[in-house]
Amino acid sequence: MTDRKLRVAIAGATGYTGGELLRILLNHPYTEIVSATTTSEEGTPVSQVHKDLFGETDLCFGKELNDPDVLFLCLGHGISRQFLDTHDVPSECRVIDLGNDFRLDGDYAGRKFVYGLCESAREEIRKAHDIANPGCFATAIQLALLPLAKESLIRDEVHVTAITGSTGAGKKPGETTHFSWRNDNISIYKLFTHQHLGEIRQNIARVCSGVEPVVNFVPLRGDFARGIFASVYTRAVDGMSLEDYRKLYEDYYAASPFVFHKDGDISMKDVVNTNKGLLHVELHQGYVHIASAIDNLVKGAAGQAVQNMNLMFGFPEDCGLRLKPSAF
Repeated sequence: MTDRKLRVAIAGATGYTGGELLRILLNHPYTEIVSATTTSEEGTPVSQVHKDLFGETDLCFGKELNDPDVLFLCLGHGISRQFLDTHDVPSECRVIDLGNDFRLDGDYAGRKFVYGLCESAREEIRKAHDIANPGCFATAIQLALLPLAKESLIRDEVHVTAITGSTGAGKKPGETTHFSWRNDNISIYKLFTHQHLGEIRQNIARVCSGVEPVVNFVPLRGDFARGIFASVYTRAVDGMSLEDYRKLYEDYYAASPFVFHKDGDISMKDVVNTNKGLLHVELHQGYVHIASAIDNLVKGAAGQAVQNMNLMFGFPEDCGLRLKPSAF
């Protein structure tokens, strides 16, 4: 742990994940935000764009990074490489990318990005210089699969149906994020082709010694703002009882400060606004089913990025991340 506050810069700080990072890091005891960059709002007070931060900070958006110890990239997918190419980021500055640029191929410009799913690579993250933060759907689905993968218990295809809030599509408005379209509406998109499938397969294969699972994924757009609820199932292994499966999950996540198996039903409201992941396992007619719930902007993005930062710099893993869910 450092003796001074960590100097933090956030690139692309006007978006949803940038706003969540600002909210979390403003209340982190070991960080100081020295830069919030943007290409469109230079000189504008942060609280004018992120109105929930009014009264919390006098920081203004700018263009300079101001010599950070760690840089969070909250840019559109495919833009992080371009940012590193066009900005003078010192080699000693750590980088945590919240986009998808380095999740599948982490070697770039002399940096080696470690895939930052804390619950599968905690020790590698502690030693990492740069991190590729996982995607939100990828996080929810992998939390459901990691205990099975670790014990080589994925013996058949995996079937996933998962629904996400409108914030998962980013801040820039579009036809399918417009309120009048999204309200009282549910739709399927990117059927079996979602961009997070590659990182899911690659990381699960790493956990279970090279066996890449077949994952059939049906993503849904929900008529709510934030959160992910995933229904994940695969064929059960003969001889494994429900008690065996539940103990497997409880043991796997025993050391995790944020991910828990719950015997009773879970809901999305149990996790929204927090860095928690909740899981519930059932056994039915030869299949094991795992329900998984996270907040797409926190555990699925900004909160997980801060969790990665905590591990990298030797802070307590849960530092700044004890957030209450918006249960009502």
